Amino acid sequence: MTDLSTQGPTRALLLENIHPAASEVFARAGIEVETRSGALSEDELIAALPGFELLGIRSSTHLTARLFDEAPDLLAVGAFCIGTNQIDLAAAAKHGIAAFNAPYSNTRSVVELVIGEIIALARRLPDKIQKMHDGVWDKSAAGSHEIRGRVLGIVGYGNIGSQLSVVAEAVGLRVIYFDTTDRLAHGNAQRVGTLDELLAQSDVVTIHVDGRPGNAGIFGEEQFKKMKSRSIFINASRGMVVDDAALREYIVSGHLAGAALDVFPIEPKKQGETFESPLRGLDNVILTPHVGGSTQEAQEEIGYFVSGKLSSFMSGGGTALSVNLPEIQTPALGDSFRIAHLHINVPGVLAEINRILGEQGTNVVAQNLATQGEQGYVVTDLAAPLDQRAVDQLAALPQTIWLRTHKS
Repeated sequence: MTDLSTQGPTRALLLENIHPAASEVFARAGIEVETRSGALSEDELIAALPGFELLGIRSSTHLTARLFDEAPDLLAVGAFCIGTNQIDLAAAAKHGIAAFNAPYSNTRSVVELVIGEIIALARRLPDKIQKMHDGVWDKSAAGSHEIRGRVLGIVGYGNIGSQLSVVAEAVGLRVIYFDTTDRLAHGNAQRVGTLDELLAQSDVVTIHVDGRPGNAGIFGEEQFKKMKSRSIFINASRGMVVDDAALREYIVSGHLAGAALDVFPIEPKKQGETFESPLRGLDNVILTPHVGGSTQEAQEEIGYFVSGKLSSFMSGGGTALSVNLPEIQTPALGDSFRIAHLHINVPGVLAEINRILGEQGTNVVAQNLATQGEQGYVVTDLAAPLDQRAVDQLAALPQTIWLRTHKS
């Protein structure tokens, strides 16, 4: 059992150049912050974490089951990015460690990058730019096209795919999309029934799927072969979904007119490390270092958003938009005494909690319960502090993962 209202200052460790907005939010919440510029290896992070209750990372730091086993002080982690595939979410949940991310904050930044890449590749600007740097004046329209009226095929019509759809139509593209989940079309976009249909019709194919294991390797030699001759391919989702070696073959052969990739199966962990890829050196290929969401506006918004979620969790037990624990949107604490109880999700736990509370004759102001998989989470606000004996009883329940109390 932890009384988060009386213990010493909470400490947060932020890695990978997280925007200073996060530190500002933490400072206002009374949370002490230590920052480090790069990612840390598993061993380095295990050595650094003692004394830190909060950890903030981006995409290059991997949080493993072993790390969670050896980080007894850690209460919550924040991925200051969209993806969470770098975190072992199940292992974190097993230890009751909440994980948060920023699923919407850099959507517009990714969309604008993709639109820019579509225009650049259609005009063959990478080739023109390189020749100018080499001192070659090549004023030719050969292979250069407008994007107006062309067909954009979007694979994955979630937050980014659907917003891309709207912006793409505004610049004159006709949009079709494929998603394994039912998604409502935006604007004049049209859903197609299969990926093969999308590949056969699209002048540009862009991938916007998430990092779930089932998406690994979904785009390879078979899919590139089915794309239209002289079409364009873009991947700004996850590096592991595309076979880059196969993509190289179809660019070298001339079947594809160009490609843009912002993510790769293996990416350098630190600034300045050598980047290796079979796509380096190819004509009309844009390679960017995982910067789709890396605009100042997006990083600032992510900094505010994720640090806000972590602060809310620490101050009042809020788990809204947690990616691995049951979600509860907690109200402002006010004058109440709050008990947050994470437990194994089996029948009867809530009844047992309320039995203990009832025996104390304490007035319950509000109570919220949520379950997710093997875990349940109940947040109870009381009119007055609970007797310590009752708190100890709740903490001692065999289903308890953790019990935390909060006071205004």
